[in-house]
This record gives sequence, C-alpha cells and structure tokens, in this order.
Amino acid sequence: MCGIAGIFHCGIPKPVDPERVERMAEALAHRGPDGSGVWTAPGVGLGHRRLSVIDLAGSPQPMISADGHAVLSFNGEIYNYRELRRELEARGSIFRTGGDTEVILAAWQLWGPDCLSHLHGMFAFAIYDCVRRELFLARDRLGVKPLFMAHLSDGSLAFASELKGLLAHPLLRREADPQAIEDYLAWGYVPDHRSILKNVEKLPAGHYRLLKHDMPPALPVKWWDVSFAKRRKGTQADLSAELLHHMREAVTSRMVADVPLGAFLSGGVDSSSVVALMAEASRAPVRTCSIGFDVAELDESAHARSVAERFATDHTARIVDPADFTLADRLAGIFDEPFADASALPTWRVCELARRSVTVALSGDGADEALAGYRRQVFHHREEQVRGVLPKALREPLFSGLGAIWPKADWAPRSLRAKTTLLSLAGDGEAGYSDALAVISKSARHALYSAGFRRDLGGYCAEDALVAVMRNAPARSGLDRAQYADLKFWLPGDILTKVDRTSMDVSLEAREPLLDHRLIEFAAQLPEKYRVRGRQGKWLMKHAMERYLPEDILYRPKQGFVTPIAQWLRGPLAAEARAISTSAVLSRTGWFDTARLARIAEAHISGRRDNSRLLWQLLMLERSLGNLRVG
Repeated sequence: MCGIAGIFHCGIPKPVDPERVERMAEALAHRGPDGSGVWTAPGVGLGHRRLSVIDLAGSPQPMISADGHAVLSFNGEIYNYRELRRELEARGSIFRTGGDTEVILAAWQLWGPDCLSHLHGMFAFAIYDCVRRELFLARDRLGVKPLFMAHLSDGSLAFASELKGLLAHPLLRREADPQAIEDYLAWGYVPDHRSILKNVEKLPAGHYRLLKHDMPPALPVKWWDVSFAKRRKGTQADLSAELLHHMREAVTSRMVADVPLGAFLSGGVDSSSVVALMAEASRAPVRTCSIGFDVAELDESAHARSVAERFATDHTARIVDPADFTLADRLAGIFDEPFADASALPTWRVCELARRSVTVALSGDGADEALAGYRRQVFHHREEQVRGVLPKALREPLFSGLGAIWPKADWAPRSLRAKTTLLSLAGDGEAGYSDALAVISKSARHALYSAGFRRDLGGYCAEDALVAVMRNAPARSGLDRAQYADLKFWLPGDILTKVDRTSMDVSLEAREPLLDHRLIEFAAQLPEKYRVRGRQGKWLMKHAMERYLPEDILYRPKQGFVTPIAQWLRGPLAAEARAISTSAVLSRTGWFDTARLARIAEAHISGRRDNSRLLWQLLMLERSLGNLRVG
C-alpha cells in the first residue's frame, strides 16, 4: 500500500519542479514510510511513497518499464499478479522484479486501458506513456483506494491519494463548495461525486481518465459496473456452495504478502467468516486483533474471543475507554474533509493495535452492501413489498394522512418509528430510502442555514443525487436499487474512506476480501429470497457459514462500533458543543443561523433532546475547515 502524487500539463508541456512533486508525496509519508521516489519529464511529474508488502526490495517506484516507454506510480495490491505475469510472459513480456507493480506496466503496454479488466485487486495508479505522451489515471472497481484531482491555474492537473497531497501544492485554491456542506450535513461525509473544495474532484470508483498534452482534459470513463438486472438460477445448495467458493477464493488471494499478515476480528458475522476461511487456508495460527469497551452494551469482545478460541488464532485484544474522545482533533487531520462517522475512532484504535504485530490486515467490510446485511435494506425490502401491493393513488393519501397525525418519535429505534415509516410508504421507494439513509433530515438541515446560504445552494438537495443513482440503477427491484446505491454511494464515501484513512494513518494495509468483484457480481444476481428472508439479511451467507460458525455469531442482532458521543457532548465536550454557535471558523462562513445552533446545543446538554449527531457533525466540520484554512 502506498501514496501517489503527481502533476500533468494538459496543454503546453511546461517543466515540472521535482521538489513540488516531492512535497506533495511527502505529505503522504504515513501511507508509505518504507521508501520514496520522484520522476519528472517535460509536462509531467510522478511521486511515490511506499509501504513495502510484496517484493520488499525489488519494486521501487515510480517504476520505469524495461524499454523506458512507460512510468508508473501505483497505490494498492493486484491479487492475481502471478497468474497475470505468466500470461504476459507467454506473450513476450520480460520482468526484472517479483512484484505486482511491473505487471501493471506490462499489462498497460499490451492492452492499454483494457488492462483494467485483467486486474483483480484494489488500486489507484498513474501511468505516463512516454511514446503516446499521455497520462492514464485509474481507480479500482469499488473505490477501495482513493484518488483526488485538481485543475490548477497554471493549466496543470494535480493528483494525489489524499487531499493533503494536493494541499501541499501552492496553487491549490481553498474555497469551500456550498453543495459539499449540504452533502456533508445530510450524510455525515462528503460523497465521491463532490469535494469539500470547489476545484477538487475525486476519480469515481470503476473509472479512468486518459489525458494528453495537446488536448483538453478528458472526462472520466466508466470501465466497470455491477448489475442487479439478472437472476442466478440454481438450488439453495448449489448457490450456497458457489457463494462459499467465491468467499474462499477472495480470502486466500488476499493472504499473499511478504510481511506479517492478520485480521480484524469484531465477533460479527463478516469478520468471523473471514477469519474462519483464513484459518482453513493457513498452516500457522491466524493473527487476529480486536478492541472492546468497558461498557457492556457497547462491547463485543466476548464474541470475538469465542471465535478466536474456535479457530485457535493468535489473538490480541485491548479494552478501550469509551470516554476517550482525545482522537477527535487527530481525526480531522486524518480525513482532511469533514467526516462524522464516529465509528472512525474505534476503527483507528483497532488499526493501531493491529499495526503493532502485522503490516497487512484483512477486514470483513463489504458483505452488508453486497448481500443486504443492513437493517435499513431489510426495512426497505419490506416497504417495497407494501408499495407493490397498493397502487400509489391509494397508498399516497392513506399513509400520508396517517403519517401526518402520528406522533413523532425520532428517539425510538427505526422499527418503532411508525411516523417515519408511514410517510415513507406514502412516497416513492427511492425517496424513502434516501430519507432513511440521511443522518440529518432535509427540513432539519435547512432550518440550520442562513438565508444567504440557502440562496447559495440554489435549490440543491443532497438526497437528489442518491435518488438519481437508484433510479438509474441496472436493477429489477427496490432491494436491488438500495444495494446498488449502497455500493456506489455509501461504500466508497463512508466505509472505504474510513478504513483507508485510519489504516493508512498508522501505515497498515487493510484488505477487504468480501469486496472481491467476482463475489460482488455473483451476489448481485442472487434471488431476493437468498439475500433477505424474514428479518434476516445476508441470509445465504449465514446459511453457507453454518458449518464454520455457531448460531450466536451468525444470527444475533447486528452491532457495529458504537461511540458514546451523546454522553461526551453532555459531559467533557459540553463546553465545545456550546462554543459551536460562536465559533470564529463557522461564523466567517455565514452558512448557519448561529442562534439556532446555540439552542440546539443547550437542548442536548440539558437532556431535553438528543442532538448528538448534528453537534458532532458541526464539531468535525469546524475542525476540518480550520485545518484546511478555507478562504
């Protein structure tokens, strides 16, 4: 795993200062503490920071091809590089190293942009072709690895693995995008179609860009997508066996490393399944790590310990004080953009723990998106069944009327929030799902904004982008569309961003076997009854893993990393919650009704309302804007 950075002049190939590229790469040193390099030519510069995982001494970057015709700076891992190398050697390619980096170069020289379909893995990379005088930027199918880009005033395009790499360039303008603020308050993160800074963009997952010196900058090209439009036929036994085969292949392919390797183990279905399959494939005990909390309702460490004992892993556990909020300031620096998923704190802690003994750790991320494991997906599936029975002409007046008179209970679990459900049933499924996914509702967000900021938004609404993704999805049902949206919107923007930044901050490579694209493509074709059955999501996966895991792991209620931010903001962070309304950073923006922010803070601190999510979002926004020095 590594950090990449670079500069490319789309027009006249002006000289590129190698020190400028070096500073951009140096800002990413945490992603690659084991080596660095810079390569420049007229109109282009590539920088690299290396975390050595495969071919430890033999694959320095940027790497120049054997014939000198192409140069690569690469972040990620190609899991099928050995098989691909054999294929390329049979076609005449000659290799000087033993790693996956040179395989990408040879694949590019043989197939051009079509090389991407041959690569199985996680990656973001830049290839400069010295003969064609073009730059090829590419990102993996699901967006595991990030790539930020910015068009600068001198006509160049700068790119980097993290925003902080671009921030090291003196020509980057630091003007906040109002629409990104609306997105952030809706979702708790800035989604991949937007950036906190106006002139910065992210290369979308499954896309590439091909740039030439003598042509205007080309738009991103989609090279991969997942389709839910087909249904796989087969018996339950056959489909279960096929799913298990894909999972085994995904896990074993990600166990290749020349450095110590282990796994995160939370005690949930997904990480326990990964550990079970690692133990099956490994001769030595699997190294696992987990964190627990000294508050019973937040703690899953007993479940993790039972799985570790079941598979005789070399297990390390650590109890974390749930009152430890000291990472809040550090998180703002780790993520650059505002990021309010509070599970980032325990995720950073478990990454820190893992890094003490391993350089690579496998995680269970991805199964919820691929196999319908989120409660919201199960709720949506059931709501869609109701919508399918009742025509809209009957459903809309019936449920909107009931929803209007039903008492509001935002404090209650989703299953008990009848008002929310009734109003959702009155409308379309896409709008209902986007409302369910939003952290702060549309009306609550707009009540925060100043009149001037509402004018700046010009009617823009964060939910519209998610609704569009769902309506344009290659899908047959509402459940399909919800899962597609989670894979395209939620996964890269929240889950993968969280894992990438927290793991890379401690120079740890995290691998997600349950996001193997072949597994994702297979799961997308499963009949709905094998994804959701009754109140159970991930039904077929749980069934397939019954031979490995006990029922109390497979079928207990889902529990994620929980952080007690509500208590923090009434206790040790109460003063900071109050200070939000008078924050100089936020006041300068003119975005918010500060009197309303003050009332929201007091209502939470007094215990009258739980406004912890909103206050945490505002707190992280303030920290991020301060770090970015937005003008």
